[in-house]
Amino acid sequence: MLKSTFCLLLGLIISLLMAFQEPVTSRHSQQSTTRPNILWILSEDISTDLACYGMPIVQTPVLDQLARDGIRYTNAFTTAPVCSPSRSALITGMYQTSIGAHNHRSHRDDDYHLPKPVKPITNYLRDAGYYTVNVKTAVPGVATPTKTDFNFIPDQAVFDGTDWNQRKPGQPFFAQVTIDETHRGKAWSTVVKQHEPHIDPRRVVMPPFYPDHPVARADWATYLESIQLMDSYVGKILERLQQEGIADNTLVIFIGDNGRCHVRDKQFLYDGGIHIPLIMRWPGQLKAHQVNTVMVSAIDISATILNVAGLTPPAYMEGQVLLGPTARKRDFIVAARDRMDETVDRMRCIRDRQYKYIKNYMPERPYMQPNEYKETQYPMWNLLKELNREGKLTSAQAKFVAPVKPAEELYDIIKDPYELDNQAGLPNYRKTLRIMQARLEKWIVKTGDKGQWPEEKIWLPKTSN
Repeated sequence: MLKSTFCLLLGLIISLLMAFQEPVTSRHSQQSTTRPNILWILSEDISTDLACYGMPIVQTPVLDQLARDGIRYTNAFTTAPVCSPSRSALITGMYQTSIGAHNHRSHRDDDYHLPKPVKPITNYLRDAGYYTVNVKTAVPGVATPTKTDFNFIPDQAVFDGTDWNQRKPGQPFFAQVTIDETHRGKAWSTVVKQHEPHIDPRRVVMPPFYPDHPVARADWATYLESIQLMDSYVGKILERLQQEGIADNTLVIFIGDNGRCHVRDKQFLYDGGIHIPLIMRWPGQLKAHQVNTVMVSAIDISATILNVAGLTPPAYMEGQVLLGPTARKRDFIVAARDRMDETVDRMRCIRDRQYKYIKNYMPERPYMQPNEYKETQYPMWNLLKELNREGKLTSAQAKFVAPVKPAEELYDIIKDPYELDNQAGLPNYRKTLRIMQARLEKWIVKTGDKGQWPEEKIWLPKTSN
């Protein structure tokens, strides 16, 4: 009887212990499969002008460390060299030319909606339980504009709130943070007041297509200082993640929306207008100290975000997953420039690791067509015109002020990283030219490039962009 009672008690104790341990095991399992938060930091109007990308003088310790902690992509490119078509592409994972969002600042008052079945990626994230945020004030003292700038009217609110602290307890979040200190215009007033660390204009290294002139040097130095200020803001945002104890379960993506805000860069398809930084950090999931050289289109970030959230990107999506077993590699990227504010033009480019092909569909129009934004916001725009009249430009600088454009441009990026020596008419590059031409034509047909047809209505700007 005693033995029987002892066995019964022992069995009860074992059962209780197992019952007690079961929730612990489940909790650990739940933690290991908890969906990550996703923080997407968009810095406006920058190219790869960070210290970790090799830019002299500029100091970007926060982003340099972020790159060391994760992956730095060296061949990431936006699909458009200006914000509204670029952001329309980013939020949908689609080329802006595929969804009718390719003309800058278009469809603001004509009730244009995305073609079915295209949706903003936040719709899919919301349906999967994510709280979607367009952050208004990431940290005290760092106001981040809730800019969307889409060239379409969304069917429903794109974001749920303005801060991830508005979500339900335990709910994963997707947060977009825009930093506009790098955007030329009003935002640069903050930069002008920022004295440390100051960049001496006499020490900056100017691209050869810009004049070695005090106005040009001062303008370039201000741009680099805006990057330094932006870097400090990123540091404060990342510090918030640490303070809230969520850094280890947050994928951080840092990217530019389009290229740098200088004369030959933003609004144009040279690398200065489309080559952007891309850095990702995900503790415990992404190996540190990685430098990735694969060709990346900015819309691939959209597909990757859905994948990280545990979703399969929809079949129609043109972006491709970058991480994990379903990752795909591109042989080349495509970028497109269409109307910029009141300036009508059409350009397309194909870019692989070695060659860049640009097709100018309106070669009779100069690069420097009248454009209020460029003329009023870019000191070098008018400086180039003045120096050209005085015959003081080098051959490299004079190319951009020519009265017409070549119909085709082909550059060997490895030999000619500044894209100054057009090889399109040379016999040695004939085969390469044909390959790039064929790639572009195939892409136009496959994606249904809507830039082939003129707009019914042109939106005219009242303010700078």
